[in-house]
Amino acid sequence: MTTLQDRPNTALLVVDVQQGVVEGAHQRDEVVANVASLVEQARAAKVPVVWVQHSSEDLASGSDQWQIVPELAPAEAEPLVHKRYADSFEDTTLEAVLAGLAAGRLIVAGAQTDECIRATLHGAVVRGYDAILVSDAHTTEDQTEWGAPPPDQVIAHTNLYWTGHRAPGRTAGTVQTKDVDFGARP
Repeated sequence: MTTLQDRPNTALLVVDVQQGVVEGAHQRDEVVANVASLVEQARAAKVPVVWVQHSSEDLASGSDQWQIVPELAPAEAEPLVHKRYADSFEDTTLEAVLAGLAAGRLIVAGAQTDECIRATLHGAVVRGYDAILVSDAHTTEDQTEWGAPPPDQVIAHTNLYWTGHRAPGRTAGTVQTKDVDFGARP
């Protein structure tokens, strides 16, 4: 139901699964394994996998912390989008990449739930995409010392509100890794 014209395809969007982003994240190994499973499923279904990689003062481009985790390996032909803001669309090539793939439906996984995942989901819907969050394939670190809820609650809350999120002509929602169907339209 995307509002984007001539965008019948789906893409898997893997956001910021980088060493320095997920090293202390809640259930890091389980989430990375779920992301790896999604990547395998997408490739088997011939659905494009688009990788997003963040850089900042604390996450210097080219550093070990900036690298995508060793359990995941982007294929040479898979697009890699570099970003500096939470929303993966903001001041990046993501829109052009997705237009080139004729993708109007995004399956989203990665980190961090309370920053880049939320911003990217909202950015997608605002721009006309359908955006499905994989409920067991995103994570965040513990930020309780700054007043945030514990990570498991941040993740649960994000899943709760994204499950019911809607916008005119666009759909959102959540699905578990085991239930992702890259061919199904919402």
